[in-house]
Amino acid sequence: MKKEIMLLLFFTCCFTAYSQTVNDIPIEEIDVEYLRIVGTSRMMSKKVTIEIDFGQDTKFFGSGKETQVKDIEGKLVKFNSMIDALNFMSSNGYDFVQAYAFSVNNQNVYHYLMKKK
Repeated sequence: MKKEIMLLLFFTCCFTAYSQTVNDIPIEEIDVEYLRIVGTSRMMSKKVTIEIDFGQDTKFFGSGKETQVKDIEGKLVKFNSMIDALNFMSSNGYDFVQAYAFSVNNQNVYHYLMKKK
């Protein structure tokens, strides 16, 4: 009986655990109406580095990793493209509003504005 209860608790924790976080906040719990996805093209790669800006406090001399999406193990989630990030945020309860891009030091920087559904 004790083993069954422990097994039930283990599975309950697994299913209620959040798999992705930004700034150690589960994406589902980010309590803002708008957020911005910022994607920077990576050198020698077709992938993009994604940061999520929802107005959170960040460190001035930080590495920028606190604004990147992390999985349950704390590893950075890699996105194949901005559309991959857009689909990810859509599945987490956000709608696309607007996009714009510009170039910084010959590197494209994409900005997607999202609104909570």
